[in-house]
Amino acid sequence: MSISTSVRPHPVYEAADLMAAYLTGSFYFSSPRGTMLADGVHSRVAPAGGTLATAAARALDKAALAGVPDPVVAGAVGFRPQADASLVVPAVVRRAGAPEHIQVPDLRTREGWRVRPVPEPEGYAEGVRRALDLIRDEKLRKVVLARCLELTADAPVWVPTLLSRLVCGNPSAYAFAADVTAPGDSASRTLVGASPELLVSRRGATVTANPLAGSAPRSGDEALDRERVARLRNSAKDLGEHAHTAGQVAEVLGRFCTDLEVLDSPEVLGTPTMWHLSTRITGRLRDAADPASSSLGLAEALHPTPAVGGVPTVAAVDAIAEIEAQDRGFYGGMVGWNDRHGDGEWAVTIRSAEVCDRTVRIFAGAGVVGGSHPEAELAETTAKFRTLLKALGLEDLA
Repeated sequence: MSISTSVRPHPVYEAADLMAAYLTGSFYFSSPRGTMLADGVHSRVAPAGGTLATAAARALDKAALAGVPDPVVAGAVGFRPQADASLVVPAVVRRAGAPEHIQVPDLRTREGWRVRPVPEPEGYAEGVRRALDLIRDEKLRKVVLARCLELTADAPVWVPTLLSRLVCGNPSAYAFAADVTAPGDSASRTLVGASPELLVSRRGATVTANPLAGSAPRSGDEALDRERVARLRNSAKDLGEHAHTAGQVAEVLGRFCTDLEVLDSPEVLGTPTMWHLSTRITGRLRDAADPASSSLGLAEALHPTPAVGGVPTVAAVDAIAEIEAQDRGFYGGMVGWNDRHGDGEWAVTIRSAEVCDRTVRIFAGAGVVGGSHPEAELAETTAKFRTLLKALGLEDLA
């Protein structure tokens, strides 16, 4: 990885133009920092026994030597350790500012949709009870359990429309669409979503993370939402859950940074559907030239955080594999980009779906800790489904 002091090119496109130009198979990522649209595949990134960050640094150097302008590595990594990764060096990258002036496209009616919960709600509640047994036996302190809705339409789902509606629904989210088609798949598969959670970003020597944990549904009623925010700020269960996550993120980043700033107490972050306890963490890197300190290297070191896995990490991931009824795939993983300077952004892959032809698989999870109640965790996952269901025009299913 090379470090350059040259001036980076300024965006020359409008965010709305890049949104309009997105087609299934492209890579799209937008955040308050800016918008990226990448097309074509110059090369694919495979770790070959090493880390993704090392493989990415090699691929970026080769791309630069081949004449690829401003090369980046972009894509998604799955949840489980050694999970499948879909990372490429695109042939063309276009950038713009943060999303604005994007029109909300119309949707067709909801007729013809079939819905299958995996597991059924009672099955999920039973999984929470199993997790609470592990916590009582002191085998775990926290575990995040997810469930899935499999939605099947009577016609192929148009990903550009879904992506546009997600961006319009929450322009400040980390919105993304990445091709995650596996070798041998007969149809393309796209990971699409609008995550509220920044796993890590890097700009020069400055690193930022924004872990979220501890949640409450947003009601839309101003008085009721004030009450929910106040309860969240004072909830021992939610504050404890958040402390697990923020503490581990700070500990990992502390291995790479000379200075680390962590808020003494969490703030409350609001999205159109949820309230989240949020801690913003910033630091300054010791060695910005080390591939392990690139945005992708830092993301690898952090993943999976307790926000999507649990504490202790290995035991929680094992419990998730045993309890959950369906493999998460890319849900709970990470999605983003990394450039040749090591800069980039990676979001936690939540509020997301995998779309393949007529099928949409939506996942949502809730953190189980001592004091959790199965019915409350089930309700939390239901509320989190609303982001994708609303974008699909199916909000009444939540």
